[in-house]
Amino acid sequence: MKRSSRITAAFSLVEIVLALGVAAFALIAVMGMLPIGLKTQQASVNQTKANAVVSQIIDDLRADVRLPPGQASKAEGEWANLHGHWLARAVPDTLFFTNEGDQTGTVNQSPAPPDAVFRATITYLFPPTATTSIAKITVSWPAAQSDLTKVAGSIDMFAAVNR
Repeated sequence: MKRSSRITAAFSLVEIVLALGVAAFALIAVMGMLPIGLKTQQASVNQTKANAVVSQIIDDLRADVRLPPGQASKAEGEWANLHGHWLARAVPDTLFFTNEGDQTGTVNQSPAPPDAVFRATITYLFPPTATTSIAKITVSWPAAQSDLTKVAGSIDMFAAVNR
């Protein structure tokens, strides 16, 4: 009589439970990192938009022309003759921008417009030279918060203008 020896290959219940436990532990770790990843991604989006706002401000400052007295009304938009405005007041200006990067409200409006997401504070550093002035531009978000120690994020940039 010949006995056939058939060996059945299979996993035991203990091995399956251990494999499921390891997989669950790994999935819990990955799921725990999702909120941090989403927060980091949103901060990156806001920093990119804030950099676009800074670039727009620098472009407008460098394109701004000093108009002769009585001619300022011929300039277009809120940026009309801002260099003379800053030199006369010697205090920072505050501008507000929407999430799309469009300027909203008026210069130095208080409180922030309801559609504003970014607050830009522009300060000339004195003394300006005959050919160049240095402007410090700070963009922070959310716009409603004026205290820079309590904002969600901010960026600073220095720019040479009046070239």
